[in-house]
Amino acid sequence: MWLNIILIIAGLVLLQQGAAFLVKGSSGLARKFRVSELAIGLTIVAFGTSSPELVVNSFASFKSNYDIVFGNIIGSNIFNLFIILTVVAIIAPLKVQSSTAWKEIPFSLFALLLLFLLANDQLVFPRDISRISRFDGFILIVAFALFLLYVFKQLKYDTKSSHIEKGIDKTGIIIVLIASGLAGLVLGGKLVLDNAVELAAGLGMSEKLIGLTIVAAGTSLPELATSVVAAVKKNSDIAVGNIIGSNIFNILFILPVSSFIRPLRFDPGFNRDIGFIAGGTIILFIAMYTGKRMQIDRWEALILFFTYIAYIFLMLK
Repeated sequence: MWLNIILIIAGLVLLQQGAAFLVKGSSGLARKFRVSELAIGLTIVAFGTSSPELVVNSFASFKSNYDIVFGNIIGSNIFNLFIILTVVAIIAPLKVQSSTAWKEIPFSLFALLLLFLLANDQLVFPRDISRISRFDGFILIVAFALFLLYVFKQLKYDTKSSHIEKGIDKTGIIIVLIASGLAGLVLGGKLVLDNAVELAAGLGMSEKLIGLTIVAAGTSLPELATSVVAAVKKNSDIAVGNIIGSNIFNILFILPVSSFIRPLRFDPGFNRDIGFIAGGTIILFIAMYTGKRMQIDRWEALILFFTYIAYIFLMLK
């Protein structure tokens, strides 16, 4: 058991470092092609912080560990919304742009509703098996494409220059960083998945519970690091955008990619967790209009945090 825990921690470290190397190397490569820093932040950096979930889910899907697939996605979204948002709001109250309140947050709720409808086949066909098929994955990818179209249209109206720290621009070092990042992601993802499954079996815990907690929290560490840095630097847009954007990315990109590898059997027990995310998203939306400013205050973030504690307590009972 202890060996499994040590290997899971080692895998998580590899995932985080792999993502960091991939982001740094890819950013240097993008600069060589004169891609704007804002575009790098919205694409390469966003992909880098979510790449641990993508790698873990790809392995889990290939090995038919469906509860790990859904547990990682749903658990990561819960962790992003109830823990990371709380941490950054405690550092500094998060001011939110009206476009985030009226467009990005409702879109994340739409993605959640779409997942619920596509996964619960038994609601329409009682004798069918609930799953995310490859066709369902295609529908999710189309929704993701529409979201990307919206994001790039927003670039036309963004007159502020976004800053990303300059990295190494030598081609050889860039290639080494990208290759090392990919290797770290692949090896780390395999270590986390294999040992999480063994740990679950050894402790009598379900793969669903392991996915919703240990795996989800571990793969969400890049989002935590990015949002905390943004909050310290008083950049609320990046902090909130990273959380909401990651939740959308997880459902509309990582999940369909997993379904393309192998259709994903869905445990209806996850519907409670999907409903929990929906409730948290609605609380977040309402919180922005409770004060004089459109922002998330510390006390509102603490409501989300204690709601999460109650959720974990009920789940472990």
